[in-house]
Amino acid sequence: MNLVYLTPILLLVCSNVFMTFAWYGQLKFPSASLWVLIPVCWGIALFEYCLAVPANHLGARVYSAAQLKTMQEIITLLVFGVFSVMYLGEALR
Repeated sequence: MNLVYLTPILLLVCSNVFMTFAWYGQLKFPSASLWVLIPVCWGIALFEYCLAVPANHLGARVYSAAQLKTMQEIITLLVFGVFSVMYLGEALR
């Protein structure tokens, strides 16, 4: 597969890893204060945006918006499934 087609997918995978940690990583710290969690999560989410924006910008050259969004949703489900099992210790059911 040509790198032009693969780069947006790899960037989307990486961005989803950061966003999953930004949204759900804090669940391992139930006693943490929201005033601490919010800026930490926003800081993690910044890296997600730094990857998602180029993924979509470069991806739009070879994929339609619908294709990019579909890939992003599938990647999100896969990343969250792995995250849920590996990091949160929850079973998929």
